[in-house]
Amino acid sequence: MVRAHGIRGDILIKPLTDRLERFVVGARFFTDGPPAHVVVAAVRHHNEGLILTLAEVEDRTAAERLAKTTLTIAATERRALDDDEFWPEDLIGLRAVGPDAETLGTVTDVVFGAAQDRLVVTTPDGSAVEVPFVAALVAEPVGTELRIDPPEGLFGTEGSADVAQDAEADGRPGRGAAAAHEDLDRSSGA
Repeated sequence: MVRAHGIRGDILIKPLTDRLERFVVGARFFTDGPPAHVVVAAVRHHNEGLILTLAEVEDRTAAERLAKTTLTIAATERRALDDDEFWPEDLIGLRAVGPDAETLGTVTDVVFGAAQDRLVVTTPDGSAVEVPFVAALVAEPVGTELRIDPPEGLFGTEGSADVAQDAEADGRPGRGAAAAHEDLDRSSGA
């Protein structure tokens, strides 16, 4: 949720989903702060997103307290993923290993991009490295590990320059999280 809108307690949201039909009267969303959930009482389109009237919000002051709150749906309501798609939370926490099974770090975030997504790998020394989430560099997760064949210099070590050039020349969007991002089914002020 971005901010309060008007004096009656309406809230401007910026949906991060491609399924705007979720925002209908009676729809229930979970939040990342009090209240634990909200119910949509009215919805209308706005040039910056959607304006919601929530049953639990009685005035502008209550709406202002919800600014920057994230709306989500239950995991059971998500769409089925296609092959090579992953929910970001299924990637976060995986141990990133190199081609020789050496520890590169831990996946700590997923950065969504227009052309491809990137995995943020926090290395043992605490630095964050963004790895393009493309099949040429990142293999399918196996258990709690994710094998990455990094391009030369990405982790401060030599890697496969050929693989990096192949990924760049490929021109296809990244795998997985971008398609899942289109249906993250959350809204925020971001």
